[in-house]
Amino acid sequence: MSPPPAKTPEDRVSHALGEDVAVVPYEPAWPQRFAEEAAHLRACLPGDLIGRIEHFGSTAVPGLDAKPIIDMLVEIPALDMVQDRIAPILEAQGYDYLWRLNEDRSGLAYAWFIKRDATGRRSHHVHFLEPRSRYWERLLFRDYLIAHPELAAEYAAIKLSAAAAHADDRRAFAAAKGKFIERVTALARQKIPD
Repeated sequence: MSPPPAKTPEDRVSHALGEDVAVVPYEPAWPQRFAEEAAHLRACLPGDLIGRIEHFGSTAVPGLDAKPIIDMLVEIPALDMVQDRIAPILEAQGYDYLWRLNEDRSGLAYAWFIKRDATGRRSHHVHFLEPRSRYWERLLFRDYLIAHPELAAEYAAIKLSAAAAHADDRRAFAAAKGKFIERVTALARQKIPD
């Protein structure tokens, strides 16, 4: 069971980290759900702010078991625009607004929103990034798994095991996948032409 709704920014993060983790078989409808949300974001957000929108994470890898949440990366010129120009629009539509600080706590690494379905379950994670953010490397991981189905199968097994062990702790679930993600991302970096 999920914790009660959160009020302060810190409570929202704590609430988000305590929500249930479930990994389910791949659903062919996931790419369409991404496309629909991308079209919605382009329609409701200021056009001068939005650059590329990418589908990443496990729901972007055909055949891969995943948490049934569409992960999206949205390019924005500067993160300080999210608070004033993006958050009011998406929060008015019911999205939860959160953010992650840089590892050295020098400022925002990225801002993100959780969209929920009518039952309150997460349906989308929408991450806003500046063009040169290191988090765009998540696309390298996605593309490498698509090109290497044997690694995607290994990743599915790791995620299923992690979900069983950490069903109510998203931070522990993420940590359990960390070494695999680092290893595959490093392999993907090696394939980038100079």
